[in-house]
Amino acid sequence: MTPPAIIELDNVTKGFWLHGTWRAVISGLSLSLPTGRALGLVGRNGAGKTTLLDLVAGTLRPDSGRIHRRGSVSFPVGFAAGFHRDLSGAQNIRFVARVYGVDSDALVAFVEDFAELGAQFHAPLRSYSSGMRARLGFGAAMGLPFDLYLIDEATAVGDAQFRSKSRALFRARMRAAGGIMVSHNMAELRKFCDAGLMLDQGRLWYFDQIDEAIRAHEDMTRHAPAKAEG
Repeated sequence: MTPPAIIELDNVTKGFWLHGTWRAVISGLSLSLPTGRALGLVGRNGAGKTTLLDLVAGTLRPDSGRIHRRGSVSFPVGFAAGFHRDLSGAQNIRFVARVYGVDSDALVAFVEDFAELGAQFHAPLRSYSSGMRARLGFGAAMGLPFDLYLIDEATAVGDAQFRSKSRALFRARMRAAGGIMVSHNMAELRKFCDAGLMLDQGRLWYFDQIDEAIRAHEDMTRHAPAKAEG
């Protein structure tokens, strides 16, 4: 039996004005994303990968079409961009816990142990490096019970031991949930993901194996001219 879709995109279009010209990043996209899979999302710079994650999360609304969600979807995890820079890491995590209605002490303890930030966990976020923010955001998402996790370039930080720990935690969550991960590091996608998505010129393709998605992406980038970012 085919597993039910956790996300369904129904003729979704999203675009932006760039230098006086409207550009469709996602164009008439219809696709069902299966539950219980760790999906690696590939595409050229400017293809709209982060935009797609924001649409799936609900932090962006499509210009037309509808997105159907069955289950809880995480915030896009990428360098803790949505956190408040004047609050400490611990204070930001307490705020997240209140928003999602979970025990704040338990989430703070989990993230403090996972992120390995030491005393910086209690320092303002403005003093964090991008890698430290990534650890904080990834830990916050992994400490919350979602049906679909959205990860944007947040796993290739820290030393080999920390990356190994991140992979193990992500795979543990995938036993009971699904995930979409964006990364320019194909080796990381192979380690984290089992299936794949490729986004190009507003269209999205699903591949049952992550290696198939990576091969399609590499073939596309070799045979097509580079596009400007936007």
